Amino acid sequence: MLGMKILTAKEMGIADRVTSDRFGISSLELMEHAGRAVAGFVLRELPQCRHIVVLCGKGNNGGDGLVAARHLAEAGCTVSVLMLGDPAELQGDPKTMLARLPIASIAIKQEADLSGSCKAILEGAQLIVDAVLGTGFRPPMRDLAILGRKALELYPRTPVVAVDLPSGWEADSRKFFSPEAYRADAVVTFTAPKLAHVSGMLTRGPIVVAPIGSPPEAVESATGLTWAGSSKVIADRPRPADSNKGRFGHVLVIGGARGKSGAPSMSSVAALRAGAGLVTAAIAQSILPTVAAVTPELMTIALLEGDKGEISSRNLEPGLLNSLLEKKSVIAVGPGMGQEEEAVNFFLGLLERTKIPMVIDADALNVLAANPGKLNGRGRLLVLTPHPGEMARLAGMSIPEVEADREGVARQFATTHAVTLVLKGWRTIIAHPDGRMALSTTGNPGMAKGGSGDILTGIVAAMIAQYPDQPAEAVEAAVYLHGLAGDFAVRRQDQHTLLAMDTVSHLYEAFRFRQEDPGGYVWLQGIAGKLKEQE
Repeated sequence: MLGMKILTAKEMGIADRVTSDRFGISSLELMEHAGRAVAGFVLRELPQCRHIVVLCGKGNNGGDGLVAARHLAEAGCTVSVLMLGDPAELQGDPKTMLARLPIASIAIKQEADLSGSCKAILEGAQLIVDAVLGTGFRPPMRDLAILGRKALELYPRTPVVAVDLPSGWEADSRKFFSPEAYRADAVVTFTAPKLAHVSGMLTRGPIVVAPIGSPPEAVESATGLTWAGSSKVIADRPRPADSNKGRFGHVLVIGGARGKSGAPSMSSVAALRAGAGLVTAAIAQSILPTVAAVTPELMTIALLEGDKGEISSRNLEPGLLNSLLEKKSVIAVGPGMGQEEEAVNFFLGLLERTKIPMVIDADALNVLAANPGKLNGRGRLLVLTPHPGEMARLAGMSIPEVEADREGVARQFATTHAVTLVLKGWRTIIAHPDGRMALSTTGNPGMAKGGSGDILTGIVAAMIAQYPDQPAEAVEAAVYLHGLAGDFAVRRQDQHTLLAMDTVSHLYEAFRFRQEDPGGYVWLQGIAGKLKEQE
């Protein structure tokens, strides 16, 4: 699963053909595996749903639905198949799967059918499987497919599991929302995520990727996009029995100023919780007692202050700086630092005087925006973690311009400046200096609170400290884990009440979670065992 690729619709079609032509797995077998995967997901995640309607189109997506219907019926469910159009018109693999169906399908050819023979079936359904339109769909949606959407609208409380994609959602779409598409409470896709799965709000419930037999060699992508969750595998291995704190790095958090003790405190605690062997907070001396009291595991260093309580540039004196940086693995700088002249001079001097891997956030990002000539990641590891507003200042653009082309802006900035860029927001992007990018699919609106960025900074620094030989995977895993911890946190409370530090309390659940469950499903979005996440 490491480096799970994100595909276009065309690339998915090629993967299927290569699987058949080169590896001898026929399209009929792939369809059988896909339908069985949908049925398996339903039986495990929705065991209470025994009366199921499978809504099928006449193409391959409908064929997947016919297979799912057969397996659900064989498992003892009461299954009804509603076919949009004349079943006699099916061809190829879907026609074969229809012949194998142990129950008769019912045709829906006009709107009157929804209030006729199909009404009682739909009213009694505990679950609807949407197998109308899949990866091959191109707009506009036509009459019978629109009729299927109306069928779902008549029963808004009945959960819907979509096969591959919610019908009417283009696989290559990067839209956040598609109002013409069917609603969905869960999505089961196959082989690899498509662009829509990592770009759009297809569902508030889970999105899972099911293997159906295509080997990794058959899956190729030209987008350069992968799923960030794949990189969590580096943290899934148990620590050696003879471990000691020196194996897991020493994070130095630099930030804070008079009245700004919270940000460096949160970054420091997050770094500790994310597994760093040692964490030292270097903060303005006036706030040292406050930061030191946050947790006894945290070490502190008092930095000289300027007149306004900001970190002073006097800390750059060789003796002081050498002592500060001695034996440190990673520096996280910026949280609560402020933008007073002394603090600015200290940060720019620090950037120039050390090649220690550095995670740059918050006020330090705004300093770089005002001093773009100082940013050069060649020969070192620099990780920048801007939100869209900070990104706009760094790139000299407006926020709407950044949001209109998040991937393009992130990739260009990362490659131009030779940095790793974490562009926060919906589907946080991790762009690497070589042009590769990963998208994270965890997180929820409850995390839109002050302090969340400081927590992420600490986690990123801790992961780099532990996995210095795999910096790209470390950053991707950190972003994924942060969002996943937030997802676990909102299972215990409400989005409105979630605080940034609550995510730290649930990091242990994020680390323990395995994206690939025993059934082989990869949880792209959502948490196993809970179909409809509270988001």
